[in-house]
Amino acid sequence: MANLKDIQRQIKSVTNTQKTTRAMKLVSTAKLRRAEELAKRSRLYAEKMNQVIAEIAGRIKCNKVGGIDNRCFTKIENPKIIDIVFVTADKGLCAGFNIQTIKAVNKLIAGFKEKNVKVRLRGIGKKGIEYFKYNEVELFDEVSNLSSKPDKVRSDEFISSSIEDYKYGKIDGLYIVYNGYKSIIAQELHVNQVLPVATEQFECNEVQNSVIEIEAQDEEHMLDSLVTKYVEYNLYYSLIDSVAAEHSARMQAMDAATNNAKEMVKSLKVEFNKARQAAITTELIEIISGVESMK
Repeated sequence: MANLKDIQRQIKSVTNTQKTTRAMKLVSTAKLRRAEELAKRSRLYAEKMNQVIAEIAGRIKCNKVGGIDNRCFTKIENPKIIDIVFVTADKGLCAGFNIQTIKAVNKLIAGFKEKNVKVRLRGIGKKGIEYFKYNEVELFDEVSNLSSKPDKVRSDEFISSSIEDYKYGKIDGLYIVYNGYKSIIAQELHVNQVLPVATEQFECNEVQNSVIEIEAQDEEHMLDSLVTKYVEYNLYYSLIDSVAAEHSARMQAMDAATNNAKEMVKSLKVEFNKARQAAITTELIEIISGVESMK
């Protein structure tokens, strides 16, 4: 039977842990409300941007005999080099939030290696960067303190080299992998190919009644500019969506930890009461035995 002082020490320790996890849950809940609202607004902007780029690209595709003469919209049959940008959290204590993204990146890398495609890995988030460095996976580029505090300027700077390398033929594809916000109790893994932009969705009949008026000579320049903004905002939105998902995952993890600590305290208190009863019984037996021996 454990010592009473040891059990009391354990109860105190678990109770303190319970207070910490409860506080962390409350903090994540408050942060989640703000992040969730920002993610919803950003999602609307991203959808509108996708509609605009689809309309302009669709118009060019339908009006030009050879289709879209832009590398960003040209499917690369045999890619040689691919950029993969992953987004993880800078902190832990959020259950399987980070490991899901890491597993998806590993699966993507393995698939490209089978096809003899070189992968340039670009990491955002301390947890993912630490994992790949520990496993001796080379990182082409990395940045911390961006996934926890999304910043449009820093995000654009980080992705700009990949955009330029794709336009000039140095790479043949760009993927963004992150764990996004689905609901307050669920996250959704995203593996998005942002370059080249898929053209299968562009239908001629959908651009006949276009509300966007653009001079024919400006279409190509407009499209090239929009592609840059499209990729930049895709990464920025990924950061925002990932932050909301991170707080959601941490809130759930801390709620589970708080409940587990509560159950453990209950169990330790039962154990403490049993140990105290055993100690009292032992003391009574010793007293009675002492009295009997004095007779």
